[in-house]
Amino acid sequence: FKKPELLELALTHPSLSHEQGPKLNNNQRLEFLGDAVLGVVISAELYRKFPHRDEGTLSKARARLVCGPTLAKQATAIGLGKELVLSRGEERSGGRTRPGALADAFEALVGAIYLDSGITRAKQFILNRFADQLRDADARQHSDNPKGELQEILQSKNAVAPEYRLLEAEGPDHDRSFVCAVRHCGNELARGNGKSKKAAEMAAAAAAIEQLRTKSPKSRR
Repeated sequence: FKKPELLELALTHPSLSHEQGPKLNNNQRLEFLGDAVLGVVISAELYRKFPHRDEGTLSKARARLVCGPTLAKQATAIGLGKELVLSRGEERSGGRTRPGALADAFEALVGAIYLDSGITRAKQFILNRFADQLRDADARQHSDNPKGELQEILQSKNAVAPEYRLLEAEGPDHDRSFVCAVRHCGNELARGNGKSKKAAEMAAAAAAIEQLRTKSPKSRR
């Protein structure tokens, strides 16, 4: 970074402002900017890579790529969690591994790179991080209703419907995080997280569908 203070700001969690006072800057403005930069870069790349896909399909692909769980995984992959600057309360409550905080920090980092080095460097960073997901984006046309789709897949094999179980609900009111598991016939298929119980269930269903497709012989042809 040419301006190290931008990186420091990108890693400063909003909880620190609650603890030390509103005059202390945090990463929320950079998160806002990074969200926009990320959206433009991913949209342009999907438009370029898939010229025959309509806008609805491209919008769904973009939504999957920039959703909270995906961004949290990206943040974890580059070790952002251990670098976050948190309040003592947030630290004690597990803020370093909270998906919402990680996703926000990743967007803030993108915003910081854009301000520090411009759109070309930000684009390079984003496309490098999302290379695998962009390569597979055309093959992963998930339903808008993953819970319904998963139920159809499972009930085509037997009449037992999947069950969803809330495993965790933690974090302060301004940054709640939920983890749900989806089970079928007593077996856990997958887990998902989100900022609401419904979002976590949807993420778990989508993850289960992905696993079932990966295991299917047809999907590997």
